Amino acid sequence: MKSRVALFIPSLEGGGAERIMVNLAQGFSEWGFDVDLILAKADGPYLSLVPKSVRIVDLKARRVLYSLPGLVRYLRESKPEALISALDHANVIALGAKLLSRSPVRLAVSVHSTLSQSSARAMSLRGRLIPSWTRLFYPWADAVIAVSKGVADDLMRVSKLRKEKVHVIYNPVVAPELFVQAEEVLDHPWFAADELPVVLGVGRLTEPKDFTTLIRAFSIVKEVCPARLIILGEGEERTRLETFVRDLDLEDSVELPGFVSNPYKYIKRAAVFVLSSKWEGLPTVLIEALALGTPVISTDCPSGPSEILEGGRWGRLVPVGDVNALAQAILCALSGEVPSSPREASHPYELQRVVSAYVDILGL
Repeated sequence: MKSRVALFIPSLEGGGAERIMVNLAQGFSEWGFDVDLILAKADGPYLSLVPKSVRIVDLKARRVLYSLPGLVRYLRESKPEALISALDHANVIALGAKLLSRSPVRLAVSVHSTLSQSSARAMSLRGRLIPSWTRLFYPWADAVIAVSKGVADDLMRVSKLRKEKVHVIYNPVVAPELFVQAEEVLDHPWFAADELPVVLGVGRLTEPKDFTTLIRAFSIVKEVCPARLIILGEGEERTRLETFVRDLDLEDSVELPGFVSNPYKYIKRAAVFVLSSKWEGLPTVLIEALALGTPVISTDCPSGPSEILEGGRWGRLVPVGDVNALAQAILCALSGEVPSSPREASHPYELQRVVSAYVDILGL
């Protein structure tokens, strides 16, 4: 009988961690495991991307906290050999469910962001309490997975976890489907032949992504080099960003199309991909751009970009929030001074390589 692996996350809204969990589910299924993808609430645009070989378990909870009884019941009835959770509040629920169910399941909680940064800037009490929760609950996990070395170092400093408890496993970003989807037809007039070069940003329209700095930098770029800017994603800062674009009189050259299920066809055809974040964990989209051979520019934020780009070997790094430095880097890329990276740059993030690391740590 095949071993059963379960993955738990609040939903499949359009974020990096959610996409990573879908990729992991696919990878474990391809390895021959029975795979359950457990969702506090089964909604979000990534639902359509879940492979048919993966069973979706909908706990139908209005909030992640309310999913605890359902997850306890699942562990008692389905008896998976391993459970992997993602996002801090879901990790706490997974740990509580293991203790309450008295399940022998091997539990790995994964951390996708730089905890000290995200908690310090959290607007909610729950967000500010995350460091306390990690110190209290994470020692009960069989393994704590950090998605980058920077995340691991920050996590151990904040949570006081023992070094042997924390393991670095990069996100499984590069799967065969990435390259297939990148070749799909892109029906957007700005990408037609002989059009102006397109600068691309991708991510949730939230404060940590700092798209304000990207838009300001682009306004400088446009004065020197005719170009256009597209930012893919949705979020609570949409209205503010749209107002900012109007205030800078950039409506004819900046577009915010919202969330798209296939950003890869945009990434592959962009003149340059730009990550303008204030902080990250391991930015998925930066790896995707590397894999697709698009020149990349990123802020040197904590943590992930410098690690991914090997200190600037595979792309250009600029200081966080430095509008002029970002503008100059974009101009360099548009003039061909930031070359595309070879495929080897994205090898550490290949799906099967990452699944193999999880299999080893979980003893499957």
